[in-house]
Amino acid sequence: MPATTFPMDAPLSEQAFAQLRHAVLAGAFEPGAKLKIDELQGSYGFSSSPLREALNRLSQEGLVKADDRKGFRVALISREDLADITHMRLLVDVAALRESMLHGDDAWEAAIVAAAHRLAKVESQLGDGPKVLNDTWSGLHRDYHLALLAACPSQRQRSLCASFFDQAERYRRYSARHRVALHNKTKEHRHLMEAVLKRDADTACVLLAEHIRSTQANVEAALLRLEASQS
Repeated sequence: MPATTFPMDAPLSEQAFAQLRHAVLAGAFEPGAKLKIDELQGSYGFSSSPLREALNRLSQEGLVKADDRKGFRVALISREDLADITHMRLLVDVAALRESMLHGDDAWEAAIVAAAHRLAKVESQLGDGPKVLNDTWSGLHRDYHLALLAACPSQRQRSLCASFFDQAERYRRYSARHRVALHNKTKEHRHLMEAVLKRDADTACVLLAEHIRSTQANVEAALLRLEASQS
């Protein structure tokens, strides 16, 4: 996903949080890597106070682990954590999609079509074979999924969906770096959009659940291959 930009007068803590969050989600730091304040100061140019605030916020999201004696580390990647993220997405996202389809209007539909078109154009350029997911694809992929849920009337539910989607992004990026080929999901995205536009809620919810589970399966396969290569 693209790095978040802020106006010049945005609080330094917000700027530090956005930049560090983007770096963690994009895999700039290895899982378990120690996040040393002095090194982060040199890399990002912030003082220790906004950096500590940003790291504490990231720890609340589960992206960073805090230890009073040992400082901060990037959260480890594990099949158990991925299963928990997937479980929560199935609970929250699928219900949000059903609500969004119930309340969405023509403008909502148009936004979904536009987001799907932009994503499909980028995916058509990816081709086959090993590749690392970049910020452009990740940002458009996020835009598409959040567009589907945008008409859900609960702002808290939409925020939860966005948070869990972002936590899954770290796993998508990690698995893309360690698997043989990237599974092109253009057809899945198109079929899901078609069911949503037809207001076929049952089919759309099943397709979204399958889509979420397929991400889990792809990541788990990559993790297993990596473990096997290291044994």
